[in-house]
Amino acid sequence: MKPGLKKAARFENSSFAAWAWFILTLLAIAILTMLGPAEQSLGTHIRIVYLHGAWVWASLAAFLAAAACGGIGLLSQRQTFHCWSGAFGRTGLIFWVTYLPLSLWAMQSNWNGLFLAEPRWKLALVFAIAGILLQAGLALADKPRLTSALNLGYFILLMIALQQTTNVMHPASPILNSEAWRIQLYFFGLVLLAILAAWQITRWWYKLESNCTKQ
Repeated sequence: MKPGLKKAARFENSSFAAWAWFILTLLAIAILTMLGPAEQSLGTHIRIVYLHGAWVWASLAAFLAAAACGGIGLLSQRQTFHCWSGAFGRTGLIFWVTYLPLSLWAMQSNWNGLFLAEPRWKLALVFAIAGILLQAGLALADKPRLTSALNLGYFILLMIALQQTTNVMHPASPILNSEAWRIQLYFFGLVLLAILAAWQITRWWYKLESNCTKQ
């Protein structure tokens, strides 16, 4: 490999480059959110709804990846899948916990108050607390197979709970059910950026696992 290409490769793999790309991703998310299309009834307040929706989708995508990697790891007995399950699980929790204040912001902006009795809000809070306790316990236990199994179980329980939770103020999939294709296209672009940020965080978690990076 040529010296110039080697330097470029080292820069791309450096922690500075990782932070730079992550910050650029967050800036892109912020700019795209501020440029979000207004909506007839909510006006520009809909923008925080876009962000909070994209954030929770990124969280669910990370939890899904944690469950999938965990299931594959349990079946294949390959350590690397257990490591990825742990990394995705922690990332999903970060997005889930930070989604809570975004949800409160969306409530305040669009409902003119905090409706904490909303079933979806209570579910989100319960699974945030449970997720924190779970990930803390898994970090202390340091058992890769246990991490994969519990990440898989956590995702299954979360999906069941979401399916069974009723909506009071919170509309069911408002953007997916919207007839405005421009809003849907914009939202999916925001989701992709949020998932990119989640992937960047997941890679950091994975690199912190010494048992994984030595393989």
